[in-house]
Amino acid sequence: MVLRSEILVNKNVLPTKEQALPGRESPMTVPEKHFVHDAPLLGPFAMDVDFAIFGLGCFWGAERTFWQREGVVSTAVGYAGGFTPNPTYEEVCSGLTGHSEVVLVVYEPAKVSYEELLKMFWELHNPTQGMRQGNDIGTQYRSVIYATNPTQLDAAKASEKVFQAELTKAGKGEITTEIDEAPTFYFAEAYHQQYLAKNPEGYCGIGGTGVTCPI
Repeated sequence: MVLRSEILVNKNVLPTKEQALPGRESPMTVPEKHFVHDAPLLGPFAMDVDFAIFGLGCFWGAERTFWQREGVVSTAVGYAGGFTPNPTYEEVCSGLTGHSEVVLVVYEPAKVSYEELLKMFWELHNPTQGMRQGNDIGTQYRSVIYATNPTQLDAAKASEKVFQAELTKAGKGEITTEIDEAPTFYFAEAYHQQYLAKNPEGYCGIGGTGVTCPI
């Protein structure tokens, strides 16, 4: 019998369900309030809001960029798209959960549209790199859009075509972004939430292609 700890892990290859770590039933304990906006991290929210989920490499810098956007009420970082329930950061880093590091964006559609958030997403990172983002290598850093409703899913797929055309004009590669219906979002540990507000000199990792997304 081969134990999971004995599996030689290729962090550029997603694990199978059978290879994935078992995880746990209990979710992470997170603060009640957003460190920057003082809004609820878990809800309920006083205004009419919608939710978006994006993965574009290390979630620290990505979250900061989204919480700075006007119309964004709250943000949280977490893990999605894998098999392991309620994983720890260390488990995600092992390559044996299948999750991507993602940002949950809570926004007011009356103040910022989903299309504007998609524009930010495409321009903030390089979506052609597969299982990496810059020097961050592994499946947890892959580019993902997880749509929370059918309208978002259609908009995301349409925006991919538009941005791919611009990337091609600029001599860039093919988009590898995973676009799908939103799976379960698991909150990351409390210290990861709004990390760069608490640690302003911390690692960011955000860097795009220099190509503008015309949406």
